[in-house]
Amino acid sequence: MSPREQNAIAAALIVAVLGSGCFIAAYFGGGDRLYEGLAMAVAAAGLCAAALGWAFWIVPPERVADEIETYPSSRGERAAERGEVRSDLRAVSRPRMLLGLLSAALGAFAAALIVPIRSLGPAPAGALFHTRWRKGSALVREDGSIVDVGSLNVDSAIAVFPSGAVGDAQSQAMLIRLPDGVADSVRGYVAYSRLCTHAGCPVALYRAAARQLLCPCHQSVFDVVAGGAVVSGPADHALPRLPIAVTGDGTLVALGDFPEPVGPGFWERS
Repeated sequence: MSPREQNAIAAALIVAVLGSGCFIAAYFGGGDRLYEGLAMAVAAAGLCAAALGWAFWIVPPERVADEIETYPSSRGERAAERGEVRSDLRAVSRPRMLLGLLSAALGAFAAALIVPIRSLGPAPAGALFHTRWRKGSALVREDGSIVDVGSLNVDSAIAVFPSGAVGDAQSQAMLIRLPDGVADSVRGYVAYSRLCTHAGCPVALYRAAARQLLCPCHQSVFDVVAGGAVVSGPADHALPRLPIAVTGDGTLVALGDFPEPVGPGFWERS
């Protein structure tokens, strides 16, 4: 390989490094997508040009077949073969600068491919399986006021949120006050997720006479007394129930998150 060919490959690798660096700079600088695309194209073109030069100028074109000797070689022949191997190794390892540039180019290009992953945003797992309810979270109204045991009349219902997360769609719940002894309640209070298990619409209507929650989108009906079980409609599973308790001063608080994911069913549901 001549010095001219070696310099050409080195120039192509430098172009690849610069193209990748320009892409990363344009990405973090909030630049136009046009500049990001051009920088990535330059980096890819530099790598392709370097690969072609490497293939035609460095990799030997001839094919070599090593024949297996029936009998062991003589000591002189083995010494000559070792010398040839050392010479070949020196020839292969000679362009150390090119190997360093190749590593830099591949590393920069890999970084340019990995950096945009941050644009995908946070992983959805937490949002799909958990809400903002935590042990000790006070139940608050939409205006942020705390709910206590005297806040609701019997057979009435309100939307509640965890303190510090008012308006969070995943965490919204429906708090109902039932007559004492009607159901497994806490001082007459039960709370269910407000997201319909059919399509995620808010279960915003409460039929006090029947003690049922109704989704106005597709008319799914849930039995408050029977643990939020589906009475009718397209919903295929019950509303998750929020575990609640009453503190010493009468404030209603959560004992934790919903025991299962809220909203529409997941693929693993049967």
